[in-house]
Amino acid sequence: MLSLLLVVFTLGIYNQAAHFGFVNFDDDRYITDNQHVRAGLTWNTVKWAMVSTDEANWHPLTWMSHALDCSLFRLNPAGHHYTSVLLHCLNVVLVFLLLWGATRRAGPSFLVAAVFALHPINAESVAWVSERKNVLSTTFFLLTLGAYGAYALKPGWKRYLAVAAWFACGLAAKPMIVTLPFVLLLLDVWPLGRINGWSPASDVLTVRQLSFGKLVWERLPLFALSAASAAITMHAQRAAGAVGVLPYPLDVRLKNAVVSYAMYVWKAIWPADLAPLYPYLGHDLALWKVIAAALFLVATTLLVLMMRQSRSYLLVGWLWFLGTLVPVIGLVQVGNQSMADRYAYIPLLGIFVMVIFGAADVAAHFKLGLAWKLAPALCVLAALSFAGHRQISYWRSSLDLWTHALAVTSNNFVAEDSIGGALVDLGRTDDAYPHFVRAGEIQPADPVAHCNVGAYLHQHGHLHEAVAEYQLAVQLTVDARLRATTYTNMGAAYRELGDPEKSQDSFQQALRLNPNQFNAWLGMGLLAEQQGRVNDAAEDFSRSLQLRPTADGFFRLGQVLAMTGHSSDALNAFQNALQLDPNMAEARQAAAALSH
Repeated sequence: MLSLLLVVFTLGIYNQAAHFGFVNFDDDRYITDNQHVRAGLTWNTVKWAMVSTDEANWHPLTWMSHALDCSLFRLNPAGHHYTSVLLHCLNVVLVFLLLWGATRRAGPSFLVAAVFALHPINAESVAWVSERKNVLSTTFFLLTLGAYGAYALKPGWKRYLAVAAWFACGLAAKPMIVTLPFVLLLLDVWPLGRINGWSPASDVLTVRQLSFGKLVWERLPLFALSAASAAITMHAQRAAGAVGVLPYPLDVRLKNAVVSYAMYVWKAIWPADLAPLYPYLGHDLALWKVIAAALFLVATTLLVLMMRQSRSYLLVGWLWFLGTLVPVIGLVQVGNQSMADRYAYIPLLGIFVMVIFGAADVAAHFKLGLAWKLAPALCVLAALSFAGHRQISYWRSSLDLWTHALAVTSNNFVAEDSIGGALVDLGRTDDAYPHFVRAGEIQPADPVAHCNVGAYLHQHGHLHEAVAEYQLAVQLTVDARLRATTYTNMGAAYRELGDPEKSQDSFQQALRLNPNQFNAWLGMGLLAEQQGRVNDAAEDFSRSLQLRPTADGFFRLGQVLAMTGHSSDALNAFQNALQLDPNMAEARQAAAALSH
């Protein structure tokens, strides 16, 4: 009954996600423009997923999850969103059952799960389709904890194998959970009490106690899995150029990490001004913030150490929070964010346990009645429900998301780029241009801004200026997809400038970086058509259409097929163009001419 109530709570605030679209924040790379994922869950997709390090990660189960969604729902975003929502529901129930099973304290266990379900900071992990890896890996993370609990109660190799198997699945969904073997050591302190000298959280648990050294030895296979995952991840991120995007020295990264730890706790308590990306301040980070954050962390650590025997869950919750954030706290800088809400999905469970179990013990100490316990709990859940529902709503569309991000952050060049991209998708290029310019002013080395400014100049006929912006964008980025897009735009500009040699070289550079760059094949076809190589043009247009069917692609293919006397195929191509764009007058006229 309590599990069902948690599901109802969760669906109540997340049901709105069924009406959301995809956003221009990696959803193209993970789903809409990813040919392997769009093909659905096929054997070829599985083989690709097992070896792919696309998006600077090795997470084959995440790729397969997205591919399965495409098999079931194609590109209808409602299905993709609901899969993530249902996984979050499952995680909420697992949190409750694991805590309840280990502590036999239904009230605090239920409240921890409810706060986890409703907290606004988790909206990013659930309402953002590309962050499926977070909720999916957490499912396996929690299943690993459950399997470990069963193993602790009755050790055996089969049960240990189940622990390792669930853990391997979690790593194959998102490598952030590499710290799980250390988490299991924390659980040996509380609630299991497997370490000599520690008592379990409930007298219903009967576990065999071992020395700390033996428990560490017991985990060696799990540490090996973590080490392998870490090595693969570092290789993938370095290959993609994701590591060290911001060249800050170690002392700056340490300061950012200290402040980020404190900010995660603050946002857990007061979840306001949440954003999909928090700009990295680097050398501009105020020293007083670093000192205040460091004092808070040291004081809290000392406090939980003092209470380690009487309130073991405080020590475990705090170390859970600190430890599970280590892979993403920024000591090894990946990306251009100072912190991210999605990183807190698992770590803040430790804070929730500390606060809620601690409050329950205080209430028991003062022998407060049921009403005095329920009233504050209901108020907290009501506030979280309201704030969570509102935070989720910002993920409705790219424009909503980045408009909110600009409102709650400052000097956010990624938000400027992204809101500009959202406006371009809506056909509002003139409104988008100032955002691209602003992004370039905030971060002169931002390749996305230069590429987009170039595209705007290109569209308005300033071809030489556009080429200069494209060239600068290519120099500033190591991202293969962005370089491929920029080279494609450059090839189109050179073609319009009447320089076929540079145009072809640019298109070839784009296809070398990304063979699935559909508009580069389209550009190659247009270039071949201009040069009278109609058979080559037909082949290039066909290749482009295999990657992404577009009205313009079908129209261009129809034209060259008509030139070569393939009237029936040409008519079919024009009809396909009209299916995609019924208002395409050129295709209608060409089809009518062939029909007569």
